[in-house]
Amino acid sequence: MNPFLKETAQKILNSGRDLKEITVILPNRRAGLFFTRYLGELIDEPVWMPEVITIEQLFYRLAGNTPADELTLIFELYELYRQIQTDPEDFDRFYFWGELILKDFNDLDQFLAPAKTVYTNLAEIKEFESDLSYLTEEQKELISQFWKAFERQNESEQERFLRFWQVLAQLYESFQARLRTAGLAYSGQLYRQVAENTGEITKPEKHFVFVGFNAFTLTEEKLIKHFVKEFGAEIFWDVDSYYLDDRLQEAGLFFRDYQKDAVLGKTFPEVIPAQISQKAAQIHTHAIPLKTNQANLVGKLLEKVGTEEALEETVIILPDEQLLFPVLHTLPESISKLNVTMGYPIRNAPIYAFLDAVLDLQRFTKWKGGHVFFYHKPVIDLLSFSYLKASDELFASQISEKIKVENLLDVPLEALVKEGTLFQLVFQKVEAQDLFDYLGSIIQFLAKELKEDVIQRSYLYQAFKQLNRLKEVFRSNLEKASKIDFVLKLFRQIFRELKLPFEGEPLQGLQIMGVLESRNLDFRRVIICDVNEGSFPPGGGINSMIPFNLRRAFGLPVQEQNDAIYAYTFYRLLHRAEEVHLIYTTAADQGKANEVSRFVQQMQAELHISKPEPVMIPVELTPSQEIRIQKTPEIMDRLALYLKKEGEDPFAKSFSASALSMYLDCRLRFYFRYVAELKEKEEVVSEIDPMTFGTLLHSAIELLYAIEEGNSHRDIDSHTIDRLKDQVPAAVDRAIRIFYKKEEGEEFELSGQLLIAREVFIKYVKEILSYDQKNGPFRVIGLEKKYLAGIPVETALGRVEVSLQGVIDRMDIKDGVVRLLDYKTGKDNKKVSTINSLFNRNDDHRNKAAMQTLLYAFFYQHSHAENQLPIKPGIFNMKEIYDSKFNPFLVMNKEEIRDYRDFAEEFEKGLSGLLAEIFNLEVPFDQTEDEKKCEYCAYKEICGR
Repeated sequence: MNPFLKETAQKILNSGRDLKEITVILPNRRAGLFFTRYLGELIDEPVWMPEVITIEQLFYRLAGNTPADELTLIFELYELYRQIQTDPEDFDRFYFWGELILKDFNDLDQFLAPAKTVYTNLAEIKEFESDLSYLTEEQKELISQFWKAFERQNESEQERFLRFWQVLAQLYESFQARLRTAGLAYSGQLYRQVAENTGEITKPEKHFVFVGFNAFTLTEEKLIKHFVKEFGAEIFWDVDSYYLDDRLQEAGLFFRDYQKDAVLGKTFPEVIPAQISQKAAQIHTHAIPLKTNQANLVGKLLEKVGTEEALEETVIILPDEQLLFPVLHTLPESISKLNVTMGYPIRNAPIYAFLDAVLDLQRFTKWKGGHVFFYHKPVIDLLSFSYLKASDELFASQISEKIKVENLLDVPLEALVKEGTLFQLVFQKVEAQDLFDYLGSIIQFLAKELKEDVIQRSYLYQAFKQLNRLKEVFRSNLEKASKIDFVLKLFRQIFRELKLPFEGEPLQGLQIMGVLESRNLDFRRVIICDVNEGSFPPGGGINSMIPFNLRRAFGLPVQEQNDAIYAYTFYRLLHRAEEVHLIYTTAADQGKANEVSRFVQQMQAELHISKPEPVMIPVELTPSQEIRIQKTPEIMDRLALYLKKEGEDPFAKSFSASALSMYLDCRLRFYFRYVAELKEKEEVVSEIDPMTFGTLLHSAIELLYAIEEGNSHRDIDSHTIDRLKDQVPAAVDRAIRIFYKKEEGEEFELSGQLLIAREVFIKYVKEILSYDQKNGPFRVIGLEKKYLAGIPVETALGRVEVSLQGVIDRMDIKDGVVRLLDYKTGKDNKKVSTINSLFNRNDDHRNKAAMQTLLYAFFYQHSHAENQLPIKPGIFNMKEIYDSKFNPFLVMNKEEIRDYRDFAEEFEKGLSGLLAEIFNLEVPFDQTEDEKKCEYCAYKEICGR
């Protein structure tokens, strides 16, 4: 293999010119590095090397200036915009489309387009017509098409659109003058300055050689043609007849135009190489199911690299930087050296996620009563990071627990600060102008703490360097960007684009690079990943405020040109390669099937390369093992904690109705929760989920029907309820405050969702009162009352009493009947087929709510043995309360259960039998066979369900 740059170096040597009298211009610095290396290999004695620069360096040298920082330019642009517009937007709104304006200005200048004409008022079409002498018929037609589309907009939209274009035209002209006065410039402006003044360029002392170019901007084309025509400069093209001679091949789009040019055409070689057409047997395509699996295939392909081969002759092209680390992890041990050209995005590093969470914290800070509070979500996120845990793990754990247990929506600053630690640096309220120092101090602290972690420190260094750059730019423009939301947004955008450069010897070892980094370079073995449509060429259009038709009419780049550049970059890699592997994925992405790149399809049709080879990824699924936990003495000791004891606290641990239902659903889940005591994840409740809804509803009703202290009951009649209805909003508000632990008088702002829920609560509570009013007077004898009871059970330990507990929502007496009412936010069924069915885990219609309500009846009778009144259990379903036929009471055999005592013996026998099974040594804790019950189980990942 003879690389293009080496071949060009040989031609320059053979030209007989003194190397120190030559300047070589290349598209990028990396190509210059390889060119210098090849030239060094060809020279066998000490000589002065030629000057090797990029086209960008040439322009900046001729212009005598370099571009300013983009953020500085946007600030300058905004300053002008404020002067032009009578009612300008704030800078935070201007910035993100200010980027687009600056990009368009750059394109206009790079392609020498008449900016004033492009931006002129489209409504005055005659102005176009009076100045169309230099336009071709095709350009006139494109402008006309755009105008017709514009005419279809309504009048107000047209006016806004036209005003904006008028501003842009003036903005462009004023911007040029402002930058010249300030000694600033953007890239396109410098390019245009050079291209429009080529006549002033004096003949260079050195001979210029342009190497490896493909797509010139118009400014580049004009300058290079000037050097060729006036100074005898040379151009060395790297082309192939495969795409040059075929007008349908987009890779040759630019070259075909250059061949026809009077100046550039003469620089092409007489014989165009035909290398790609001979490569069919050397090109292999691989179809692989998943994107990350490509890394495994790359590792397999690299295992074939012999120890005698030069590693630098193999390249891996990664269009997607996300594949970098998977590929690095799958490299075979025989790869001793490698060079990574592409940077790794900081946004994929844990330190970025931490800094992002720190910024998020500042968005949700508030002052209340002279104190600073932070919203709980960013606080909990930050406490989960290893950085704060490493600073003080116990303190982090205590705060997290406090937030969850106390359900703190807003966390006071005082609870989070601990002197001398990272907590003190992170948890503080800062203004926009102090964000730089705030983040800087955090980064510096972390850098000291992570001094042994080289990679993390590298990320921190890049972030700190960028932070200081931003600080300098913002220092003189802070009044324009004083909103903290905008500054945070800008930080995030700029930090996301930061990349960690890899250190290494660029000319040695296996080469890993992005697509554009491969320009001008040749390798014997080429492995290209992600050869899918959307990557080769990349999808998406050009971000611009100038519509497509106008861009095309005035010679500005459109997607067609972008596709042509990528097509050439792709095919050029095949010129001199001896072994090519193209890998694409077949898995659907966001609902769309992944397609192989059209470049591969073209080669299949024209070169008849082999069909894609499907790569099967061996998947060894280990079937999930059945989990059966036998009852050991240790487990029986844990269960014994739920037995009634002698002493001060006989019911220290008790089973609830939900525990018994859980056991019937899945013995293993019961074991995890109540025996192993693996707690389910606790979260701060900020949204109104069904459980929160029920809690708030119970609390509001309890406040309304509350029995005065010292009394055993409270009589409620129609007049009482009339008075209570007016108190409902206050009761609901009080219930919300109690739930969120907010004292009376303490500032508490209801969120949008909570405001809506409040209105729903009020309606539901009023409907409950209306139901009670219609059904006559009653006597409340208990609300939200906790009951404890022991029930005899025969076990291997002998006859024991198992401890049970429950909270009865409401107990009242009406017409000589004790009613036990349980409020439910769902639509629980009130039908009971048989008492035994309540304890039958195989019954698909087992009524859990009915079992719970009957258990409450057991509690009541157990605690009031003297009771002779009928006990009537009921379920108050909120979703049925508006039904005119609503009846809360349990029904069996189409009749209401009028007295629990009629079924007490049978119910208690079933309850005792269920508890006996729990304590039965022979019955293990095993998984349910009905996997539908696993769907919402907190422990399903342990089971592998």
